[in-house]
Amino acid sequence: MKITAIETQVCHARMRNWIFIKVITDQPGLWGWGEATLEWHTRAVVGAVEDISQLLIGEDPRRIEHLWQMMYRQHFWHGNGIVRGTAISGIDIALWDILGKIHGVPCHELWGGRVRDYIRLYCHLGGGKMEDFYETRPDDANRFGELAQEAVVEGFTAFKSMAVPETMPLEGLRPIRYAEACVRSMREAVGEDIDIMVDCHARPSPLMGLQFAKALEPYGLYFFEEPCWPESMEDIAHIQRAVKTPIASGERLTGIHAFRDMLEKRAVSVIQPDITHCGGLSEVRRIAALAEAYKVAVAPHNPQGPVSTAASIEFGFATPSYAICESVHNDVPWRSEVVSEGFTVEKKGRIVKPNTRPGLGIEINEAVVKKHPFRQEVLQRTFYKDGSVGDW
Repeated sequence: MKITAIETQVCHARMRNWIFIKVITDQPGLWGWGEATLEWHTRAVVGAVEDISQLLIGEDPRRIEHLWQMMYRQHFWHGNGIVRGTAISGIDIALWDILGKIHGVPCHELWGGRVRDYIRLYCHLGGGKMEDFYETRPDDANRFGELAQEAVVEGFTAFKSMAVPETMPLEGLRPIRYAEACVRSMREAVGEDIDIMVDCHARPSPLMGLQFAKALEPYGLYFFEEPCWPESMEDIAHIQRAVKTPIASGERLTGIHAFRDMLEKRAVSVIQPDITHCGGLSEVRRIAALAEAYKVAVAPHNPQGPVSTAASIEFGFATPSYAICESVHNDVPWRSEVVSEGFTVEKKGRIVKPNTRPGLGIEINEAVVKKHPFRQEVLQRTFYKDGSVGDW
């Protein structure tokens, strides 16, 4: 059995171009689907996949670890940068899809079988619609409460918000009070039985991140995400020690070595590896095993396309430390047309029941993908009030 081709298929989904990877074999009808979506770097990732594919054409797709080592270590540069790491991830996901199809079982059965009966999903406010999640003004606290209620009506028991505004390295109380008002509005709207997460998007400086974390601590957040950039890992650890709120981070990290540093510093209570960036299903399983040794929960970053979601779910059914899965369902109205899925989602509680089809249990509708060809993603630029460049 040999790999005969590795294709990339780009599907424009407004804020992102989903990059689907199709690994094709010499066995009729046997291929695997992966995803390598990286916002604002679409053409770079497509090129990286083409470069890496030269290593794999003619190889046996069943030798997944061997092929992963080749992709990561060959040709001098290791695959721990975001572009090459994303390309490796997409191919690796597709290889696992193939292996599950060969053996006729879902991927989670290849990794020791199910460790749980269901997985809980959480949503973005607005279901992933860009205008609701990213562009709701922090001084419009009432809108945060309305969107929180909508999430509960849609069946979710947990949701994430961007309630922390873009903030200069040092500011006064105004942004802190904004964030407090938004979170207070959400908590009052949904009560204490619903889990609320706040994503800082690494916008604040370490000092401001600490102030936000302390200000929002009374609202009982499920977790507080990326209070500052991961380059400041010691500062993230300092914030975690200063508050009871679980701190989450890791979506910008690639490879087990970066997560090793985060875990050794006891920087977080929740790691958020992105399966489409961190090295695919092969590497995320190693990362999760390492997190298990530190008793740290895993909640994968997953705002991308449907292959990423299927991979995140398969991973979750075989991973003891897995806590909850991020999901988007309203980023584009035709999302469900792109994919058929083997798992089922119960609306009440947004509970995922296991996939019963082989591999990832999905099939991409290539005709629908062709209806949405590559377009430049919606650019997101941030400038502070004095005109200097900020973190979006």
